Amino acid sequence: MAEVLRIASETDADAIAAIYAPLVRDTVISFELEPPTREEMRRRITDTLAILPWLVVERDGQVLAYAYAGLHRTRWAYQWSVDVSVYVDSRAHRRGYGRRLYHALLNILRAQGYYTAYAGITLPNEASVGLHEAMGFRPIGVYHNVGYKMGRWWDVGWWGLPLRAYDPPARPPRRFTELAGSAELEQLLAGLPA
Repeated sequence: MAEVLRIASETDADAIAAIYAPLVRDTVISFELEPPTREEMRRRITDTLAILPWLVVERDGQVLAYAYAGLHRTRWAYQWSVDVSVYVDSRAHRRGYGRRLYHALLNILRAQGYYTAYAGITLPNEASVGLHEAMGFRPIGVYHNVGYKMGRWWDVGWWGLPLRAYDPPARPPRRFTELAGSAELEQLLAGLPA
């Protein structure tokens, strides 16, 4: 079976939407109430890739997991921080896809010049907490009763991971499009230092 970790594209929208839809409909992992349509997922992928990475793992042409980064906040002084997410198809849990995706994603973010990655996790979620802590994330706080879904209030824990030393001056991060198609990006996707 051929397994590939690669950059997502618009053509992955259906597969990504299919992985995400049950998490929206049936769980509190996502606070969305309606699964995004193919068109909405396509737009999210395209918009993200203009600035930040969105990765997929596929086996034999089937997308099994994906991970991406988003801006932490929009105000200027936050530009060095990102939020990260990873989702794995329920049929592919416990195979290391989350770790593999995060390893590549975090290395790409380092190469772009980001300083801190954050992850929000609806609590309780031992599997997600375990993955993030195995990747080096540490708990930084909890938003208590921040979301209401499925008839009750939920807490969201936040985890943070420094990506580099916080030495000034901080140069603005590179856009993902500056890395796209480069040998540096291929090395990062392969798990090699750039």
